[in-house]
Amino acid sequence: MIVTDSNTMRQIEAAAVNSGVALRDLMEKAGTQTAALAAKLITEKKLQQVCVLCGSGNNGGDGFVIARLLSVMSNVTVILTAGEPKTELARANFDRLPQNVRILYYTTHYYESIGLVREADMLVDAVYGIGFREGLSADIADLVTFCNENTRAVKIAVDLPSGIECDTGRVLNGCFMADYTVSFTSLKPLHVLYPSADYCGEISVVDVGIPENVLNSSPYTMLSTDSYVKTHPFPKQKKSAHKGTNGTLLSLCGSYGMAGAAILSAEAALRCGVGLLKMAVPSSLYPILAGRLVEPVYIPLAQSEDGLVDIDEYARLMQLINQESDAALIGCGLGLSGNTKSLVALLVDGATRPLVLDADGINAIGVNINILKRSAAPKILTPHPGEMARLLGTTVQAVQADRYRIARDFAAEYNVTLVLKGANTLVATPQGKVYVNLTGNEGMGKGGSGDMLAGMAASFLAQGMTTEEAAVTAVYYHGLAGDICAERFSKRAMLPSDMIVALKTLF
Repeated sequence: MIVTDSNTMRQIEAAAVNSGVALRDLMEKAGTQTAALAAKLITEKKLQQVCVLCGSGNNGGDGFVIARLLSVMSNVTVILTAGEPKTELARANFDRLPQNVRILYYTTHYYESIGLVREADMLVDAVYGIGFREGLSADIADLVTFCNENTRAVKIAVDLPSGIECDTGRVLNGCFMADYTVSFTSLKPLHVLYPSADYCGEISVVDVGIPENVLNSSPYTMLSTDSYVKTHPFPKQKKSAHKGTNGTLLSLCGSYGMAGAAILSAEAALRCGVGLLKMAVPSSLYPILAGRLVEPVYIPLAQSEDGLVDIDEYARLMQLINQESDAALIGCGLGLSGNTKSLVALLVDGATRPLVLDADGINAIGVNINILKRSAAPKILTPHPGEMARLLGTTVQAVQADRYRIARDFAAEYNVTLVLKGANTLVATPQGKVYVNLTGNEGMGKGGSGDMLAGMAASFLAQGMTTEEAAVTAVYYHGLAGDICAERFSKRAMLPSDMIVALKTLF
């Protein structure tokens, strides 16, 4: 599924009109599709009082179509939030409203409008569309507040909940809190970014009559990972395949007190099909890990007094990465000290084989981030918002408020494939492509989930995938495993180790 920003959506509509589609037909179909959902809910829940909030633009025109169609089955009131419609199309549909649809002007019928909003069984938000910017005016913010306080009403947003900026997902001073959002033609950035997606409720994408050839030839802002995976299946293995041809992965993970991170990343890598896993670990961890995982080859390393890998192992590790492995994973539970930062910087700077940097592997290069630009190795970075904030010298709030732009720009500037983790994880490539993951759930928000993801991506890299292929494929199947476990064990009880076992079912 594609995600298009507001400018691209306007271009798509213009191209559709140039191909012979009438704008009035697009508006009629948009209203009809939304009314179909509303009618289904009205019938199922036996709703009677429907209130449609309409702005003065074409989004309000969609609302007039909805009001007209629902008037045959419910008591419908239209509240004009900004006076009569100002566009020709919206005006035409306003004039088609039947006499049994009650019309109120919000500014002149304020108390009556608020009373109806409070009593309505269904509230339909058709105030603002994809062109909305900044924040709500004080009077509309009040109206939205009254809508949200009516917790009994079923709330439907037309294309997007009013109060959200389409392209950034920003919510400045209030927002309509929808139970359902009907998006036209494609998803928009606000539907997949957080916190804006939390205001959308259940999102559906409906066809409003854009010709398929127009849509297929149009650019997009983001592509969903499932769409990518469908066109990039796993290559078939030859019958003559062996551990050497299935890739060798070096894992530099784990430290005293953080053995679990090394185990989870290793188990995930093995379940994803890598032929040989070499685990370079502090010597004190060797008996712990060897007692848990029997498949890897272990390389015990000298360690410092704090249980971290000694920097004197640099030359040995560099040889393991560049001469004896197809890819390397650095960072899961590695620990952080001055020597660790220096060691990781040296390895990243000297590596020529593909790398995955996770957790402390990312934190270690934060003080010398430009090393990413110098490094010749293809790289995947998998930061959570806190690690991303540290890399950029900003706050988690700032990262979460602009996830798309931050991921896209960082990947391009530092020539890495960036996996910005979180709800609807983003994958950004150096070429400017951004993928959004729609699998997964909040039950995955537990320690160890990121270690699993890093191991999966590294495994796919070692098997010959590009950084783009490995990152997108890992993120998609990681979320899918989480969804399987949520269904089997519940979101509360599921664990990352359950998700690793679920990979057996997926593959």
